[in-house]
Amino acid sequence: MSETTRRKFIEQCSAATAACVLHGFPSWADSGPSVHFPSAPRERVAVAAYPFREYIVGWKGWDGKTPSAIPAAQQIELKDFAAHVAEKFNVHHIEPWSPVFPSTDPKYLEQFRTAVEQARSSVVDIAVDGRYSQYSPDPTERQRAVESSKQWVDVGVALGSPSIRTHIEGSKDSQPDVGRAADTFSRVADYAAKKNVVVHLENDNPVSEDPFFIVEVIGKVNSPWLRALPDFGNSLAAHDADFAYRAIDAMFAHAYGICHVKDGEVNEQGEAVRVDLARTFSILKKNGYKGYCSMEYDAPGDPYKPTAELVEATVRFLS
Repeated sequence: MSETTRRKFIEQCSAATAACVLHGFPSWADSGPSVHFPSAPRERVAVAAYPFREYIVGWKGWDGKTPSAIPAAQQIELKDFAAHVAEKFNVHHIEPWSPVFPSTDPKYLEQFRTAVEQARSSVVDIAVDGRYSQYSPDPTERQRAVESSKQWVDVGVALGSPSIRTHIEGSKDSQPDVGRAADTFSRVADYAAKKNVVVHLENDNPVSEDPFFIVEVIGKVNSPWLRALPDFGNSLAAHDADFAYRAIDAMFAHAYGICHVKDGEVNEQGEAVRVDLARTFSILKKNGYKGYCSMEYDAPGDPYKPTAELVEATVRFLS
């Protein structure tokens, strides 16, 4: 490279950097996320807090009133969950769940992050439940959904998490609407990009979070900061196997940083359905997915033994 060309190249780089500073956001906001995911199978495994909610201090039950039936001696503080997971499962990544956060004030989040780091662990995603519909006909409610997601993006920053997962909430006044949802999530994705946090959408509620609806929303937003979170079992609990595995394939085609591994689910009729793990991991690999696999055992009873079994099965399938 000649001196003149080199000088011109440096000037162009300097101009690009200045432009990023001028506009108030870093260069990654345009280029997309670049998380350096581990490649070793066990290092790709995380454990979700959701299956252990009854063991976490502060969980009050779905009605908000029911005290936990778990003896106090077996309960753990959320900030100590990473150390607990490392001890029980030899896994050093966790996925906290928003309803069990005792606080989101900066002091608590600093304590939480310190405890995670002391356990030689990391937060790889925050599973966020919300109250406001992203496709409501009411623009005020949609704006509240935006603000709620922004708050949890900030929590992700404070905990060093590369992503959050937010639910698409249903609306009593509307069927799922791609246009309104995309407008809402465009604003969320723009904010998340400036914070270097990916926002994931999960195939959970069979109406508001239909996997093919999610794919449409992601396609319309067309931002690398809005991605899919494929759940192995949720669509299988609501639909037949043909639909469910087509859904998981469509979700993995738009996935980035997190998926939920489970080997079964209980449907609305109380019937247990089984996940074909070999088939699902084959779909994961076919789509070139490199992100984390979060263990989310979801059935009644003690979650410890089933989670340990899921961890080992996942390590085998990723190997």
